[in-house]
Amino acid sequence: MDYFNYKNGKLFAENVDVEEIAAKVGTPVYIYSRATFEDHLRKIQAAYSELDTTICYSVKACGNMNILKFLVEAGSGFDIVSGGELYRVLQAGGNPSKVVYAGVGKTDTEIIEALNAGVAYFNIESEAELENLIQLAKQEVKQPKAALRVNPDVDPKTHTYTTTGKKETKFGVDIERAQKVFADYGKKNFVNLCAIHIHLGSAGHTVEPYVEAIKKVLTLIEELRADGFAIEALDIGGGYGADYVTGTAPAAADYAAAIVPLLKGKNLRLILEPGASIAANAAILVTKVLYLKKGGEKNFVIVDAGMNDLIRPPLYDAFHFIWPVKVADKFGPLQRNEDLRLDDTEVVDVVGPICESADFFAKDRALPPVKRGDLLSIFTAGAYGFSMSSNYNTRGRAAEVLVDGQEFSIIRTRETYEDLTALEQ
Repeated sequence: MDYFNYKNGKLFAENVDVEEIAAKVGTPVYIYSRATFEDHLRKIQAAYSELDTTICYSVKACGNMNILKFLVEAGSGFDIVSGGELYRVLQAGGNPSKVVYAGVGKTDTEIIEALNAGVAYFNIESEAELENLIQLAKQEVKQPKAALRVNPDVDPKTHTYTTTGKKETKFGVDIERAQKVFADYGKKNFVNLCAIHIHLGSAGHTVEPYVEAIKKVLTLIEELRADGFAIEALDIGGGYGADYVTGTAPAAADYAAAIVPLLKGKNLRLILEPGASIAANAAILVTKVLYLKKGGEKNFVIVDAGMNDLIRPPLYDAFHFIWPVKVADKFGPLQRNEDLRLDDTEVVDVVGPICESADFFAKDRALPPVKRGDLLSIFTAGAYGFSMSSNYNTRGRAAEVLVDGQEFSIIRTRETYEDLTALEQ
């Protein structure tokens, strides 16, 4: 569940009126619900409690340090893909022994930083990377643990840009090559190659691809153990679905019901890397209507947020439910539905101010009538929203606000013109 609800026609984040936040902070603004983050994390922790499980929240999904801090308090580990993300985790008080480090292009500097921090596992993406890790571990006199990322050649049926577990990908090694990698490197000193990592992609909406992939990998693990390799952990990655459309993503308990029986009695530590399934529904992006415009047969609602604030719709053709922050009772509360059509709604394109035709949030979308100055809420914006934002068109990035019960605080101030040019002096 999430904690964004309409009361008497007004949208609330937990117990705070969203209009009140926008009036004080301005727009566009990302508004996060602490209760939603914690609820989603608790459900995952409970779902896999029968196994020795480490939940490593994916920092790339939404990495504000104030959010990471309370996730640390809730017992989360972290999945990182850069030295900057490692720095964020450490600054937030994260335990490096609960950090897994993925990514195909780790630099020497980043690897050395992670070696010295003592991360739990390096997720290895290629033989060349493993050779480099061995050399750097020797240099730093460290003996890290590593997980080989294996592509089980399973299609999660998601967007091509977020599919990462097929053979034709820059990530990991083919499952057929995995045994040779272990034969060549699995008994080298300085790096303990003792785990397997898989990651099918993002925004999956069925459990079956995970079941298929885990079954393939368990066969590999049995073969590796028969060859004398001590495989202690299986990292099954992230990509678990989130409800961009109401009721379309399996719950954590649904995934676990299929996955836990496969791993019981296998003497494997389980690692998960959830991102969107924790963060997506934990935020909205609030934007203000600037202008209404008619172009040919099209009606446009032009807002003050742009693709620099939320790039998922043009990049992934992603659906985000959009609805006014204040509506007549007959328009809410509603299921978040891509094909929503109601009496007295108008079909519009919701677009931003960026000088690109790709700058849109919705096309041919039914909305209640709006006017200049009205606020719109773009829902399910917590994952890969602010974290993928940019300064394109020399636009300052949005403010970030955290709601906790009846209170809210600014956890990242809106960027100013001075901020945008500070590093260019």
